[in-house]
Amino acid sequence: MAPETQSNPAALPLPPMKWDAWGDPARAKPLPDDVKGLLAAALGVSGEGADELTLDQTALRSSELAEDDQRALSAIVGESWLSTADADRLPRSGGKSTLDLLRRKSREPQDAPDAVVLPGSEEEIAAVLALCTERRIAVVPFGGGTSVVGGVDPDRSGFTAVISLDLRRFDRLHELDEVSGEAVLGAGLTGPQAEELLATRGFELGHYPQSFRYATIGGFAATRSSGQDSAGHGRFDEMVRGLRAITPAGTVDLGRAPASAAGPDLRELFLGSEGAFGVITAVRLRVHPLPAAKAHEAWSFPDFATGAAALRAVEQQGTGPTVIRLSDESETFVNLAMTDKIGGSQVTGGCLAVTVFEGTAEQVAARHEATRTALLAAGGTSLGAEPAEAWEHGRFDAPYLRDSLLAAGALCETLETATNWANLGRLKSAVTESLQSSLRASGTESMVMCHISHVYPTGASLYFTVVAAQRGDAIAQWTGVKRAACDAIMANGGTITHHHAVGADHRPWLDQEIGEVGVRILRAVKDAVDPAGILNPGKLIP
Repeated sequence: MAPETQSNPAALPLPPMKWDAWGDPARAKPLPDDVKGLLAAALGVSGEGADELTLDQTALRSSELAEDDQRALSAIVGESWLSTADADRLPRSGGKSTLDLLRRKSREPQDAPDAVVLPGSEEEIAAVLALCTERRIAVVPFGGGTSVVGGVDPDRSGFTAVISLDLRRFDRLHELDEVSGEAVLGAGLTGPQAEELLATRGFELGHYPQSFRYATIGGFAATRSSGQDSAGHGRFDEMVRGLRAITPAGTVDLGRAPASAAGPDLRELFLGSEGAFGVITAVRLRVHPLPAAKAHEAWSFPDFATGAAALRAVEQQGTGPTVIRLSDESETFVNLAMTDKIGGSQVTGGCLAVTVFEGTAEQVAARHEATRTALLAAGGTSLGAEPAEAWEHGRFDAPYLRDSLLAAGALCETLETATNWANLGRLKSAVTESLQSSLRASGTESMVMCHISHVYPTGASLYFTVVAAQRGDAIAQWTGVKRAACDAIMANGGTITHHHAVGADHRPWLDQEIGEVGVRILRAVKDAVDPAGILNPGKLIP
C-alpha cells in the first residue's frame, strides 16, 4: 500500500527556481503598460491571464511509491535524503517549457514523481538503480530542471512508481590540471558554481547558455548544450574530454586522451543521451585562463539576408569573435521598442548584430579588427559597444519576460533548429510561415521573431520566439502549433533540435532525423545499458 503523500514543508534542499515560473522571483518584472498596450493592439491580448496558484492550492497526484520501496531507498541514501512531500515533489515535476508552466496554472491534480532521492555517491546511485531495476521503478535524473522539451517529466508507464534522482550533491571540483587545461567537475554543479570554483584558480569554462544560472554540468552534457559564447569556446560537447556515468549494467569511464582512434567514440553515446542511458556523475572538460581583456561592438544590417551573409563571412574567415549573433527585423523591432535608442542614434529598422571578443589584449584587438573589417565589407554599420554590452548584461533574463507574457494572457514560447548556410533563408521562411498560419487557424495573429544564435563554417542555428494571444485551451493551442512547426523543420532540411534536446516533445520526429537504422542503434544501446528501461522512460528514443 502506498504511503499518503505528505503535505509538510519541503524536507530537502529545493531547486533554485520558482516552482511555477522561471528563475528567481526577485528578478521577475511585470510588463510595462506600453507593452501591454502593444500586445492588446497587435494581438488582442487582454492582459488578464489565469490567477497564479499558491503551492497550497496546487493538487498533486498522490505518491505511488510503496512503503517497502521507500524504506529500501532510504536505507541506501539515508532517510534525510528521500522525501515524498508535495513541496519536494512539485518543483521536480517537470521542466520550464511554456507547456510546463501552463500546466502549473491548472487546479486539476498534476503529475509528479512519487519520491525525490538525493544520492551522495556513485555507489549509492548504483544501488538505487539496482533496486529500481528489480522493483520496476522508473528513475528520472534531475539537475537544474531547466528542460523546455519535456526532458524531466515523470513517466511511470509500465512501472510501479517513478522517482526523481536529484544530483545536486555531486557539486565538487574534483581536479584541475592547469598544464593540460582540463578540469573534472561534478555533474550537480550549476553553471555559476562551476565558474566560481574555476575562477579561484584563474580559469574559466566559458559555457553560457540562457539557462546558465540554474542548469548543471551533467545537464549540459546530457543535452548537448550550446552556450552563447560558442563562436569562441565551442559547444559543450566540444569541451568534453571525458565523463563518468552509472548505468544499471555498470559504470562507464570514458576519455583517456585528447583524441583517439580506438573505435567509435563512446562518449558520444552519453553526450545527448538525456539520462536515458546512464546517470552522468562527473565530466572532464577543457578549460582556459580567465580572459584578460574583453571588447564589444554592435552592428546594424539592412536586412536579415545581408546580416546572415556577414556572419557567414566572419565564421568562414575565422576572425575569432567569442560571441556573434544576429536578430531578424521583427526581433530587432521589439528590441528597439524596449530600449528606444541603440548606439546613441535612433535606428528605425534593419537587423541588429552583437559581437563580443575575449582573450589577451593583443588577441582581442586583432580579432576585433579582423571581424570589424569583414562586417563593414559585408554592409554592416557599427553601433558602438553600448548595445552589445546591454545585451550581455541582460542575456540570461529573457525567460522572465515569457513569464510576464503568460501571466498577461499571451502565449509565448521558443523553438530552435539549424541548417547549412545555403538553406538558411528557406528554412527560416518555412518555419515562420508555419507558425503564423497555425496560430491564425487557432484564432490569433502572432509575432514571430528569429535570431542566429550559433554559427559554424557550414551553417548556423535559427532560434524562434513566438508571441500570440491564448485562445481556448492554451496547451492544445500550442501543441498544435509546435507540431506544425516541427513538421516544417523536417520538411525543409532543418534538425529537429540544435540545443534544446529531444526530450518527449521532439521524440516523434527523431526517426525522421536519424532513420530506421539509427533508431535501432539507439534501442540496442538502451537494451545493453538499461535492459529494464527504468532510466527516463518516454524520452529521446522513438
